Amino acid sequence: MKSKNLLKMAVFAAVLSTGFASCSSDDDEDNSVVSGSQTALDQACADWKTARANWENTEAFLFGAADVYSIDPHTDTWPVAANDLADVLRDEKAMSKLDNFIKTANSGILGYHGLEYVLFREGQPRKVDQITNLEYNYICAVAKDLYYATSTLEAAWDSKESNAERHKIALDYVSSHNAINDDGDAEGKLEGFQNFGKAFKNPGTGDWATALDATLEIISGCQDIIGEVGESKIGLPYTGEDKAYIESPYAYNSIIDFYDNIVSCKNALYGQMDAKTPNEKSLIYFCKNAGNAKLAEQANNVVSKLDAALAKIKAMKAPFALYFSDASSKTAIEGLGELNDALDELANTLKSYDGNATVEAQCKVINENYVDNVVLATYRILADNAKKLYDSIVKIKK
Repeated sequence: MKSKNLLKMAVFAAVLSTGFASCSSDDDEDNSVVSGSQTALDQACADWKTARANWENTEAFLFGAADVYSIDPHTDTWPVAANDLADVLRDEKAMSKLDNFIKTANSGILGYHGLEYVLFREGQPRKVDQITNLEYNYICAVAKDLYYATSTLEAAWDSKESNAERHKIALDYVSSHNAINDDGDAEGKLEGFQNFGKAFKNPGTGDWATALDATLEIISGCQDIIGEVGESKIGLPYTGEDKAYIESPYAYNSIIDFYDNIVSCKNALYGQMDAKTPNEKSLIYFCKNAGNAKLAEQANNVVSKLDAALAKIKAMKAPFALYFSDASSKTAIEGLGELNDALDELANTLKSYDGNATVEAQCKVINENYVDNVVLATYRILADNAKKLYDSIVKIKK
């Protein structure tokens, strides 16, 4: 979920041009500047970019835990609610109990973009002597919560529940955080912990009735983020419908985000992180080698459109925050539309094999590989690097 109503265009423009909203109106407010290291801040910004790339590589599989536990909106809502965040930094009650406050705060001030808002200016690390102690305390708490959220994703997709520490974190996260509504506000308790990795591997035990249903979810997960990148992330600013709807505008990371989103699709379809060619247990490999000319042709078309979409995104004029109306945005949108259409054709052909025992057996192989070598592998690196980001942020203060 990405909130569309948290920030108006005028606020976005003002924050982008002038920096962090001033909190100096209260005479008794702590406006002291953190005693910190610029080198440490620069490292935290570098670690933010790494952790950010890891997150964007998960967006082809935001079903399951990321959705059910509201982790996607809790960690990745944008644009930032700048005025709300400024108010929090004036709120003594919230600032005195940050760990608890963040569990139920509006999602527009949290996660990757809450951190980005404090750490970056115009694509560069902020000057450490501009960061207040209140901001420092806040980003430490947000980064800690981000690590717990990503640990929960890993634990919820680990079919063997092999990491006891992160499994414990996940149980606590699910019991202490709330669901998030469309306005970004906490609303009711989360469902109890469940293991989505086990359910995806074993049809009929969870959300997927058959192995083919789960395999088709791989495609629909890709299509969800392809549509979001093309129609919303690029499309809303490009068309002028919502010029404030720009992801990662303070770090100038938008185009990298878009690219990494589609890399997540490539990983999902190829059955492996950073795959150059499809894994032998992947969806694309099966379709190309199943002895079915139609499936093979459609799979080859997906591969071609996938590579083309990535190339068109990479060629966009940067930074997107300044050049979102450039013609290269339209080219990328068109490429993403063609990729989505290619996946539609492939999915429709696969649906015609519902009930086929041979296809069902092969889909089970695809799904097991997908859980272990794509979803869990990505979430494990995500949590590892979220922890590094938290540690780096803590070290900003001397």
